[in-house]
Amino acid sequence: MKLMIASDIHGSAYYCEKMINAFKNEKAEKLLLLGDILYHGPRNDLPKDYNPKQVIEMLNDISCDLLCVRGNCDTEVDQMVLNFPIMAEYCILYLNGHMIFATHGHKFNEENTPLLKKGDILLNGHTHIPKLTKHENYIYLNPGSISIPKAGSVNGYMLYENGEFLWKDLDGNCYDRFELIKN
Repeated sequence: MKLMIASDIHGSAYYCEKMINAFKNEKAEKLLLLGDILYHGPRNDLPKDYNPKQVIEMLNDISCDLLCVRGNCDTEVDQMVLNFPIMAEYCILYLNGHMIFATHGHKFNEENTPLLKKGDILLNGHTHIPKLTKHENYIYLNPGSISIPKAGSVNGYMLYENGEFLWKDLDGNCYDRFELIKN
């Protein structure tokens, strides 16, 4: 399975369009969104071309290609205008013999992990900072942010294919990678 993973669009039509173009160029089977889709949140400045209504239209057009978990800025009102489910606190995927616990990161994160066993992966957005940390009992991955990157990171996403995670900028340039060893 080829899976694109992105987080924290925060209502930016400009970066949402770039993300969708990257998804199409990557020819991924699904796009997993790790929350914070429409609203920019009170702690963030408005992202470039903040236009939640346009983001709604763009994402609804590809709704059959999306998997999504709820971010701390996502609400029931957002769900009313989106054609795909966004209210799940987490989703669980099994890739290359590993359990992936995908969530936004405001509840479960490196400081407050869900129940994980050795070799499991905790996949979060929320911090807007790409990250890979190999803990003793699990692996932590974060794709960073599509629209409001922090700590000097780039606007980007992750791609999973054939047991490997790739961190890419929105032009498709790979800047980090992590290969899963099959359990």
